[in-house]
Amino acid sequence: MQKNGSEIIMEVLLEQGVDTIFGYPGGAVLNIYDALYRYGDRIRHILTAHEQGASHAADGYARATGKPGVVFATSGPGATNLVTGLATAFMDSIPVIAITGNVSTELLGKDSFQEVFITGITMPITKHNYVVRDVTKLADTLRRAFEIATGGRPGPVLIDIPKDVSAALCDYEPKKPSEKKKDSFVDEGQLTEIAELLNNSKRPVMLYGGGVVASNASGLVMQLIKKAKIPSCHTIMGTGVLPCGDPYNLGIIGMHGSVSASMAVQQADVLLAVGARFSDRVATNAGKFAKDSKIIHIDIDPAEINKNVTIDYSLIGDVHAVFERLLPMIKERQDENWLEEIRSLGLKEYIPDESCDKLKPHNIIRDIFEIFGNKIIMTTDVGQHQMWAAQYSRAENPRDFLTSGGLGTMGYGYGAAIGAACGRPGTKVVHVTGDGSFHMNLNELCTSVSHELPITTVLFNNNALGMVYQWQKSFYEGRLSYTVPNRKTDFVCLAEAFGAKGVRCETREELCRALEEAASRQGPTVIECILSCEERVLPMIPAGQTIDDIILE
Repeated sequence: MQKNGSEIIMEVLLEQGVDTIFGYPGGAVLNIYDALYRYGDRIRHILTAHEQGASHAADGYARATGKPGVVFATSGPGATNLVTGLATAFMDSIPVIAITGNVSTELLGKDSFQEVFITGITMPITKHNYVVRDVTKLADTLRRAFEIATGGRPGPVLIDIPKDVSAALCDYEPKKPSEKKKDSFVDEGQLTEIAELLNNSKRPVMLYGGGVVASNASGLVMQLIKKAKIPSCHTIMGTGVLPCGDPYNLGIIGMHGSVSASMAVQQADVLLAVGARFSDRVATNAGKFAKDSKIIHIDIDPAEINKNVTIDYSLIGDVHAVFERLLPMIKERQDENWLEEIRSLGLKEYIPDESCDKLKPHNIIRDIFEIFGNKIIMTTDVGQHQMWAAQYSRAENPRDFLTSGGLGTMGYGYGAAIGAACGRPGTKVVHVTGDGSFHMNLNELCTSVSHELPITTVLFNNNALGMVYQWQKSFYEGRLSYTVPNRKTDFVCLAEAFGAKGVRCETREELCRALEEAASRQGPTVIECILSCEERVLPMIPAGQTIDDIILE
C-alpha cells in the first residue's frame, strides 16, 4: 500500500507500541502533525510549553514505564531546544526517540530559514542519529532507531526528516517489531571465578546503579543480596531497586551518601559493582576508592571498565542475563557478623537537626511519603533538594524515583513529572524542586493544567541557588557570587495564574495540611516551602577527598 512519509512515521510508531508523543509543532513538521491529527484516535500527543520540556517529558515517560519515550520538534530552534534533554537522557542511558523536521532536501546546506545541522550538533549526545533523504528508507530507519535506543546500553536516537521526505509517497509494508534480544553471552570461566570470589568473601559489599533498572534486573539483584547476605549501597540512579527500609540497604554512596555505605565500601574485601560507572560523585577519589577490596565490575558497556576506577575482575553483559547465570552459583550464607558490624557504623551517621517551628528538609521529604504513601513517583530537579530527596526517599520500586543523575539538569523535574504522569496514569507524581530550578521549567505548569495531571510540586524556597551557595560558603570563604538572586516571584499567585492550586507553608503543620489537600486533588498543585538559606546537605565528602574527610556539621 502507498503512504506518504508522515503516515509511515505514524504506522511505524504504532508498530513499536507507541501510544504517547510529546512535542511542539512548526513549519518543517506540518506534514507530520497533519498525519498525527488523522491518527489522533490511536496516538496521544501532549503539547508542552517548550521543546525542552517535551524532551524531558519523553525521558520521564521512558524512566517511569521502561518503554522508549518519543518527542517531536520542528527544525532549527525547535530541534536545538531538544539538545539539553537528549544530553540528559544520554548521560543516564534512557531510551528516547527524537523525530525532528528539517527544510526540504534541496534547501539543506543553504542557511535556509530555520535550518540547522541537528545531526552534527547531537552526534556526541545521542547513541546514533540519522538524516533520512529517501522516503523508501524511512520505515526501516525508524525501526532501526528503536532497536538501537533500547538495545545494549540504552540511549537516545534522533531521526531528522526533511519536509519533502515527510510528504513523498512510497510503498509501505507493515512489519512486526523484531524480538529484543538481551546480550546473553556470559564467559563461563569469568562467571565461575566471580562466584568463587563472592562465596569466599568475608566482607562483601554490592554497589548497584542505573544499569540494574535499565535491564529490569531488580528482582534478581535482590535475590542475590538476600541469598549471600551482601550489604548493598547504590548510586542515585539505583534508588528503589532495594526498598529503603530493607536491612541490607545501606543507602546511597558518594559525596552526599550515608556514612555506613562509604565506610563499608572502604572496609570490604570484595566489592561487586553492578550497572554503575564509578562517577566522580560516587568515587570521589578514584585512586583511593575501595583500595583494599577486590573490585568486580558487571556492566553491559565495555567502555566503562577501568574508565574511572581500576578493576580486578570484569564481566561484560546485560545485568539480567548475567544474574540469571550467577545466582545459582552463589552459596547461601548464614553468617551475619559482617552485616552487624556495618550496622554499628550507623552510630556515626549524620542526624539532621529538628525544629518545632521551622520547616526542615528531611521532614518535608518524610512527610511527602507519609501522606502520599510509598507508591508515588517522585521527580526532582538538581541541587540541594535533589540530594535531600535521594537521602530520605522511601521509594520501593526502581522506576519511582526520577532524577538527572549524570548531566545534573536544572529544569528537568517538571517535564519528567509530565512524562511519568502520562506514562502511568492513576499514579500520583510529586515533583521536588528548588526556587532556582523551578524558575527554569515553571512554564510547563500550563501543560499539566491543560491535561489535569496529578502532579504536586513541592518547592524548597530558600531564596538562594542552594548547592552553589553551600559550596561558596564552605570552599570560597563565603564569597556569595550571584547565588542570592533576590527574586520577588510569588509562587502561589503564579500557580493560580496558570490555573493550578498554590499554597505557601512556613510550618510543618501547614505543610501536612497542604499535602493532604494535594493528595486528594486531581489537578496540579504547587506547595511553596519556606526554608533558611543556611540549610546544608550533609554528610558531604568534598570533591577529590575520601570518607576520612567527611563533613558532618
